[in-house]
Amino acid sequence: MNLTGLIVIREGSARRWRVARRQIRRDGWLRFLDVLAFRVYSAIVLSRLDDVWKERALRRLRARFRTDLSLVRRVIVSDPNSREARAFLSELKPDLLLARCKFLLKPDVFNAATHGTFVLHPGICPEYRNAHGCFWALVNRDHARVGMTLLKVNEGVDTGPVYLQATCAIDEVRESHTVIQYRVVLENLDAIGSVLRTIGEGHALTPIDTAGRRSATWGQPRLSDYLRWKWEARRSRRHATRVPSLS
Repeated sequence: MNLTGLIVIREGSARRWRVARRQIRRDGWLRFLDVLAFRVYSAIVLSRLDDVWKERALRRLRARFRTDLSLVRRVIVSDPNSREARAFLSELKPDLLLARCKFLLKPDVFNAATHGTFVLHPGICPEYRNAHGCFWALVNRDHARVGMTLLKVNEGVDTGPVYLQATCAIDEVRESHTVIQYRVVLENLDAIGSVLRTIGEGHALTPIDTAGRRSATWGQPRLSDYLRWKWEARRSRRHATRVPSLS
């Protein structure tokens, strides 16, 4: 397949305030402050090590996939549902879209490609829909569902047809949930690429049957839950007969 265009999203402060107000209405001030506390903790304690890992991962990717992205057409928007983004898609007429964003796309956007729009969701669906599925699976000690889901976008929140679910080995004591959710994608790139090529070439592919499975939506990480997860991970490593990891 050929990468024919990039829609680059640069969020403004207005949207962040809207998201914050929506979260306060839904969860209340106490949980919202818990979310803010995690953001501060992450910025002070976690971000440096995460950034080092990301830079190393990017170097490996650049060595494996030698290409010049500066030659790819792009448009910069604050919202992928904007008029500029829709006009860009109309001009490109893509066969397939891959959405890597936190926005709920509108039908005229996710239906703009011949074969639809797909997401690499950081969590196993339908059990861990919406935000930070890997984080909440780790908090819940649900190691079998620390993974990613390749699904087709529809009008719901991560409710579309599922075409791939994948995991990887983890070290939940040493790794942050951010590293884990990135790594589960990077370590399954070949499988992801195979599915997307099959769909992009117009071949029929039967979705994974998820009927009857528990379905739940999750939200932003909270500091209290993060600290509880890490405490449980260390305690399990000290006392369990096996290291809590995924193979």
